[in-house]
Amino acid sequence: MGWRSYHRGVDGGELLVYEAAACDEEVVAAVRRLVPQLSSSASMPSFAEVAEVCESETCVLLLARLDGRIAGMLVLVLFRLPTGLRAWIEDVVTDEAARGRGVGEALGREALRRARQAGARTVDLTSRPGRAAAVRLYQRLGFERRETGVYRWRDDGQG
Repeated sequence: MGWRSYHRGVDGGELLVYEAAACDEEVVAAVRRLVPQLSSSASMPSFAEVAEVCESETCVLLLARLDGRIAGMLVLVLFRLPTGLRAWIEDVVTDEAARGRGVGEALGREALRRARQAGARTVDLTSRPGRAAAVRLYQRLGFERRETGVYRWRDDGQG
């Protein structure tokens, strides 16, 4: 499993955060269970797609185990630009059955530790305003709302 970070869940349960450096059936099954809880429009990732994230040099797939079961995930994306090392947090999700038990906070703290260790001076993420619990978590971790526009291009297949 590589590097591990042990935490205590808010209810005293054992909480382990670690990097999924290699994919196996358990990791893929957990990601496939968690993705629909994150987005109703996302397609279900294949084994190869999850493995690609696990093996990526720019992505760190962090998993959280609560009492032995994978209960959450977060992807930390680190990439170099001419203006410096950038870090983004994406695809943060805690299993519905484990919400409120410290999983998201442990994942976030570990991602920030790794970003700092890699040399990133800032870490960005986006969150829909309706995700009130997530917004409170990000504020607790020290994130501040930026006044910026987020633009998205979608391939409509017409070009």
